[in-house]
Amino acid sequence: MVKVTFNSALAQKELKKGEKDEALIPQEGDVEEVLRVRQQSWAWCWCVCLGLALMLSGVVVGGAYLYKHYSIEDFFSGEHGAVLQEDEVYFCGVSYSEQNYMIPDSEEEYSAPLKRLDERVRILEKQQVELISVPVPEFSDSNAAEIVHDFVLHLTAYLDLSLNKCYITPLNTSVVMPPRDLLDLLINIEAGTYLPQSYMVREQMVVTEKVEDLEQLGYSIYMLCKDKDTYNLQRRDTISGIQKREALNCHKIRHFENKFVLETLICE
Repeated sequence: MVKVTFNSALAQKELKKGEKDEALIPQEGDVEEVLRVRQQSWAWCWCVCLGLALMLSGVVVGGAYLYKHYSIEDFFSGEHGAVLQEDEVYFCGVSYSEQNYMIPDSEEEYSAPLKRLDERVRILEKQQVELISVPVPEFSDSNAAEIVHDFVLHLTAYLDLSLNKCYITPLNTSVVMPPRDLLDLLINIEAGTYLPQSYMVREQMVVTEKVEDLEQLGYSIYMLCKDKDTYNLQRRDTISGIQKREALNCHKIRHFENKFVLETLICE
């Protein structure tokens, strides 16, 4: 009679191997749970990425708005001029005669007493906008003003600082240089190539209706005229029924955006 025996260690190994193989075969419920967790993880990652993208775009847009807002306000207020780069703002002045024209190669050019006009100019060439600040002049017959020329919307805005009123008129490209040309002129003036003598051109404007919607005037003009009474201007010689000798309440703003000084007479 033969007695057959089994090695207990071998039996345990075979048993453990069988248990391991069985453990490698996942149950159907476990597979579904794993897929569900992975889907939730991907959805959460997409939500986080989308939220970060929205936050970043908000920061960019908000930063651009604040930069434009404060750069324009700081330029006109003069309180934070150090924020602007030195090459962006030009402090210029010209001497001029109040004669309406000059006679070339004649001694009469220098017969009239000269006056001086200083102003601060910033040109936003990409936006095609010119910002001009005219301080209180030495003579008393002209008001301090802040001016915006928008070559995209073809509008000009005058803010009379004495009256705290804004006036809007179509851009007169025959007397206002385009931004690139004006920038070249200012560079020459700043370099010391001052105009030996300039002359003055006069224009007369009449106040018409009040402007209620400032947003249609563009960002730069809106920032200049917000919270101020704003009116449209029309050239006087284009308005019928107004006689040249008719008495009107008028005030002057003298400025230059060309090789001559422009006197804008605003009448109400």
